[in-house]
Amino acid sequence: MQVARAIAFYAFMSITAIVFGVIGIVMPLTPYRFRSRFFISFNRVMLWALKHICGVTCRVRGMENLPQGQPFVIMAKHQSTWEAIFFQWFFHPTSIILKKELLKIPFFGWGLAQCRPIAIDRSNPKEALKKVKTYGQKRLDEGNNVLVFPEGTRTPVGKAGNYARSGADIAINASAPLIPVAHNAGVYWPMKKWLKNPGTIEVVIGAAIATEGRTSKVVTAEAKDWIEAEVAKMAQQSPVH
Repeated sequence: MQVARAIAFYAFMSITAIVFGVIGIVMPLTPYRFRSRFFISFNRVMLWALKHICGVTCRVRGMENLPQGQPFVIMAKHQSTWEAIFFQWFFHPTSIILKKELLKIPFFGWGLAQCRPIAIDRSNPKEALKKVKTYGQKRLDEGNNVLVFPEGTRTPVGKAGNYARSGADIAINASAPLIPVAHNAGVYWPMKKWLKNPGTIEVVIGAAIATEGRTSKVVTAEAKDWIEAEVAKMAQQSPVH
C-alpha cells in the first residue's frame, strides 16, 4: 500500500509542478507578494496531497511564541524534505537559506527562485557567510522572515549535525527575534527514501532566544540544546519506522 501511495503522490506532484511551472512563466512580471503567494500555494498543494494520499499530517504547538508585527529568524531542525515545504508555507512570507544548486531544478527550483531565497555557494564558506549576513538583513527589512537550517543538510533521525552560527548572526545583527523550531518529520518522510510513513508530524515552536549582548556561538548553542531536547522527547513518543 505504501508503494502505491508513494507512486500516486509523486505522479500527482509531477503533474502539478508542470502546471505551476507553465503558469509561473508570467509570474516574474507580477508584484513580489502576488507571485510569492502563487508559488507558495504549490507547497500547500503538496501538503494536501501528502495528507490525502500518503496519510501524513502534522500538529503544531507553541504558536503563542511567534512574534507579532515584526519579521523574525527561524532556526529549525533538518531531517527531511518536508520541513522546507511546510515552513515556507506556514511562516510565509519567508526567505529560506539554501544551496544555489536547488534553484536549477526544473519547475521546482524556478518557482523557488521567485520567493527571494538566500542562495549560497557551499564551496566558498567565507563568501557564503558574508552573503547570508547581508541578505538576511535585507530580507528582514523587506518584511520577510528568514528560515535557517543550521545543520546545513538533512540529518538522520536520532542524530544531530553541527549547527552553523549563521542564523544567530542574522538575528543579532538585525536585532530580530530568533525562534527555535523542533519537529520529527524524518520519521514520516525519511531522508533519501521515497516511501512515506503514515502518521502525524509533531512541530514545536519555542520561545524567542535572547540575543542582545550575546555572541552567536552562545545563542546557537542554546538553540541547539533546546531543539535537540525537544526532538529527543518526540522520539520517545514516536518510534522510528
